[in-house]
Amino acid sequence: MPLGEGMTSISVRIRVDFGPGLAIGPGKIALLEAIHRSGSLARAARELDMSYRRAWLLLQSLNASVNAPVTVASKGGSGGGGAHLTPVGLDLIKRYRDFERRVSQEAVIEFQAFSTTEHPRAPPKGAGVNAPRLSTGSRRSPR
Repeated sequence: MPLGEGMTSISVRIRVDFGPGLAIGPGKIALLEAIHRSGSLARAARELDMSYRRAWLLLQSLNASVNAPVTVASKGGSGGGGAHLTPVGLDLIKRYRDFERRVSQEAVIEFQAFSTTEHPRAPPKGAGVNAPRLSTGSRRSPR
């Protein structure tokens, strides 16, 4: 059964660590995709609702995490500057998204049996005050 048909949505967030402080994950990949669409780090940052500084720092971190630059910047001029992905950047997006898709499919297979389309179950009667509780949102009953 395809994901989303009659079952709770199961999702996976993947982070690939290359070493201490060197990693790629969904945020950096989304930034690369936005740069690819917009042709600009500044426009990508606005699209993702983040500051230019934050986007620049993420890009610097990403470039430090992989063995070749993922973007190439062009100097401003009458048309303004820009940023474009290198073949390494494009390949990184493709490999990350393909891997994410495969892992997500496996997660559905492995964890579907634990998932429910209903609201989470209430804690068992007699559970102590320190027992974890699952919230289902509003406590009002439907009218």
